Amino acid sequence: MYAVLDDRNQQYRVAAGDRIKIHLRKGSTEGESLTFDKVCVVGGEGDNAGRVGTPFVDGASVSATVVRNVKDPKVIIGHFRRRKNSRKRNGFRAQYTMVQIDAING
Repeated sequence: MYAVLDDRNQQYRVAAGDRIKIHLRKGSTEGESLTFDKVCVVGGEGDNAGRVGTPFVDGASVSATVVRNVKDPKVIIGHFRRRKNSRKRNGFRAQYTMVQIDAING
């Protein structure tokens, strides 16, 4: 069984036991449980074809547990204007929350 969940306008296809990176949830602690109520699609195997929501499936939710907060590798951004002696260099390091999907309800 799988589900497509919506978390702050980002959609993720998940199944039970998956680990996904979502945008950082400030104040979240390791072991905290989360519930995602905005489920767009619930799919199944075999005869259970699944349900598609308009826009969300009624009564469906996905429960997850926070594993830890992680940082992506640094991305270096360089700006260069030729013949102007203008160079800028700065970096960006995205922060995420790693969650483990426990169950798909509904």
